[in-house]
Order: sequence, then structure tokens, then C-alpha cells
Amino acid sequence: MFDKFIVQPVFNLLELIYVILPGHNLGIAIIVFTLLVRLALWPILKKQLHQASLIKKLQPQLKEVKAQAKGDKQKQARLQMELYKEYGIKPATTILTLIIQIPIFIGLYQSLLRLIKDPHMLIDFAYPPIQNLPYTKELANDIGQFSHTLVGLIDLSKSGAGAKGIYLPAIILALIAGYAQYRQSKLMVTDVKDSKKISEIMKSAAGGTQIEQAEVNSAISQMMVKVLPVMTVVFSITIPSALTLYIVTTTVVGYFQQKHVLDQDKEEMLEEADAPDETPQTKKAKTKKPKHKKKKKK
Repeated sequence: MFDKFIVQPVFNLLELIYVILPGHNLGIAIIVFTLLVRLALWPILKKQLHQASLIKKLQPQLKEVKAQAKGDKQKQARLQMELYKEYGIKPATTILTLIIQIPIFIGLYQSLLRLIKDPHMLIDFAYPPIQNLPYTKELANDIGQFSHTLVGLIDLSKSGAGAKGIYLPAIILALIAGYAQYRQSKLMVTDVKDSKKISEIMKSAAGGTQIEQAEVNSAISQMMVKVLPVMTVVFSITIPSALTLYIVTTTVVGYFQQKHVLDQDKEEMLEEADAPDETPQTKKAKTKKPKHKKKKKK
């Protein structure tokens, strides 16, 4: 079922791009594939990024909600959900995005492993319309034409470190993936001069000091900015470079998409700062066009 509904469609989309692209280069095909996936997911991703930005903006209100709840967790959760509803925030959007992206990544992983192991999959695993394309027929006659490289610079079948030893181009690509991950993570984290580290918060909690959830969230976010890039580099070194190229491309594109949304939110915040105080309900009411009754002819 997973092969039929996830792996084979992903494989065939990648193969279609590879076959119709001038030059028939696997690395370029992976980059184009990634761009198409990011564009297809853009409506959901845009909403997720906008909501993440909005949650950051609502931190003062969330602190007020905690103060109002006075330790009552149920009341705090209810008030928080009411605040989210008021501003149109749906926390499930992030989960939905992950649910969509994870199968695509797994499908691409399986597709590339099969393709690298046996290039004849370009014929055997392809849909009939793709099998009938001119270049696919050429590959069927001479599979040696297939080259799993990025414009001849990187062998995408090799990993940075493995049983075959160290492959420097793949390691460089993994480092680029880590740096791209760092830049993307940095966008969503606000630098706070007085923010505490996790170790300091744990010591305070052990001493009986009540900790603010906002402090914990901020500390975790600051820590993940440093940890995620390292994890990305370590993971990318152990997998075929083809997947690392996918990670690099999706992270770089994600960075610019995220920056675009954040810039839009900043413009909206500046407009709101210049405008008189309004509630979300009054803003919605103002956007509604008044209905004009038609005058009856005498």
C-alpha cells in the first residue's frame, strides 16, 4: 500500500522531471522536484508560518492568561484556546504539515535507494506513459546512460562517511545543510538578552523556584537553534548525497518562504501600531462591505 500510494508516485514524478529535463541530470531533477513540492505545499506552509509568527506576537497575552488562571491548568488551557480562536490560530496546522511532508521524504528516500541500487527501476517501476517517453526508451536500450550525479560534481549515490570511507563532496554538502538549517531556525527565534539556559532553569526548579512556561519555551528554542544544525549534519553524512541535496534545497527554499511571511507580518504589525486600538472582531466587521438596499422606482 505504501509503495503503491507513496513511493511509486514520488518515484514517477522524480523520473518524469529527470526524463524531460534538458541534460537529464539527477541532481537538477531532485532540486526541481523539491521546488515543486514546496510550491504545492505553500498554502499550508504559509498558514503554519504565519501562525507561528502570530503565537510569538501573542506571548504577552499568553502571560496574562497564565496570571488569570492562577495555577488552574484547565482554566489556563481553556483561556489559551479562546485566545487562539480569537486570532484564528489552529495549532493542528503544524501537525498537518508534518503528516504531509514525512511520507514525501520517506517516499523519496525509498525511491532514491532503489534507483541507486538498480537503475533498471527507471523502466520497471515507471508508469506506462513515462515508459513510452523517448528518453525512457533510450534508457531501456542502454541503462548505462543514467548518471546519478549533480552536474558531474557530486556522486549522489555516495554518503559522506560509510563503509566505503570518507567522501568529501558529500561532507561539504552535509555542512551546507547544517548551515541552512541554522539560518532557518534562527528566523523564528527572538534573541532575548536576559533569557536563561535550560541548566539554569532546572537549577531554579530544583531550588523550589516557580518557573514560567515562557522561559522554558524560550530556552528550548535557543537550544534547538544550536542542536538541530548539528543533528542535520550528522544525519546528512550517513545518508546518500541525493537525500542531502533534497534537505539542502527544501531548507533553503523554506528559509526564503519563512522570511517572506515574517516580512509580511512585520508590515502588518507596523500598520496596526499606527492604527487605533481595535479588536479582531471590529477588524472583521470593518472588512465586511455594507449591503445597500436598492431604491424602488416610483
